[in-house]
Amino acid sequence: MAHAYDFYSLRYIFAGAERVRDETRAAYSDKFGLRILEGYGATEAGPVIAVNTPMHYRAGTVGRLLPGIETRLEAVPGIDSGARLSIRGPNIMAGYLKHDAPGVLQPPEGGWHDTGDIVAIDPEGFIAIKGRAKRFAKIGGEMVSLPAVEGYAAALWPEADHAVVTRPDPRKGEQLVLFTTCAQADAKALQAWARANGVPELMVPRDVRVVESLPVLGTGKLDYVTMSAAASAEREKVVA
Repeated sequence: MAHAYDFYSLRYIFAGAERVRDETRAAYSDKFGLRILEGYGATEAGPVIAVNTPMHYRAGTVGRLLPGIETRLEAVPGIDSGARLSIRGPNIMAGYLKHDAPGVLQPPEGGWHDTGDIVAIDPEGFIAIKGRAKRFAKIGGEMVSLPAVEGYAAALWPEADHAVVTRPDPRKGEQLVLFTTCAQADAKALQAWARANGVPELMVPRDVRVVESLPVLGTGKLDYVTMSAAASAEREKVVA
C-alpha cells in the first residue's frame, strides 16, 4: 500500500524471526529500491547471532556470524543438508533459571548453547537456516522438512498463507497436515503440482484444511501448537 517514495530516507531494513519470502524481497527491491537484510538471533544470544550487511550479503541466508561467536555442528540422522547448530561466545547467556531449581543459575554446558536449528554454512561463512529440529517429520523412515512443504504450497497458492504440522500415523509414523487460507486448496491439486515439479509423494500432505486465518501467538509468530492439536482431530473437521 506504500508509495514508492515513502521509504526514501530509510538506510537499512533488517528482518528476523521469520524467513523473508522471495517475493517480499523482490517487491521491496523493485518498488522501493531497498534490500532487506535478513538476520538471525535468539534471546539466549543477547539476541543477535548472525546478520547480512550491505557489504557482506547473500540472499536466502541470514548472513555471517557476529565477531567472537563460535559454532559447533552436530549431524542429525536422516538430514543430509544441514546440521544442528550450537554456539558459544561473549554474548551467550549466563544460564537459565528453571522452575525445578528456583534461584539456581544453570549455565549452558561448556558455554555452548544448543539453538535447536538445522543450518548449513557455506565456505564464506553465510548461514542458511533449513528449519527447526522439531520442524522435521519422520515419514516412512525419511526426514521431511515442514518449512519446505510449506514452500510447495506457497508456490502453488502464492496469495494465501500456509502452515504444515504433523499428526501420528500408525503406518508411516507421522502424517503431514496442511492448514491454508486458500479457499480452493485441495490435496489433489497439490499432488498434481508435486508430480509436475518432481517432489516426492511422501512430502505432499494428503490432509488439507482450509481456514479463514492461521492462528498466531502474541509475538506474531504462527501458533503451531494450536494447529498440531487441531490436526489430531478428525480428518473431516474444518478449523475456522
